[in-house]
Amino acid sequence: MKPLNYAILKHFTKVKEACAEDVIEALKDEYGDFKALNKDDVLLALMTAEANGLLEETRFEMDQAGQLRIYYHAHEEGAATINKYIKD
Repeated sequence: MKPLNYAILKHFTKVKEACAEDVIEALKDEYGDFKALNKDDVLLALMTAEANGLLEETRFEMDQAGQLRIYYHAHEEGAATINKYIKD
């Protein structure tokens, strides 16, 4: 099993785009017992990956509860870097 932050990054090499809630849903079967698999910590991981040039923001929207959802994707260079350092 990969560290959670690695799994979060690797998820973006397999999907067109995702928000924190999408990542949590995708990883909950394998990482559901991890304390850091929550919206705040996943969002922090996504913003860190964006600041480091691995992900970029694609869009944002308000959900039905009035919460902001920020969507990210791994651009070509970011996905290549993620795949270079994090193997399946």
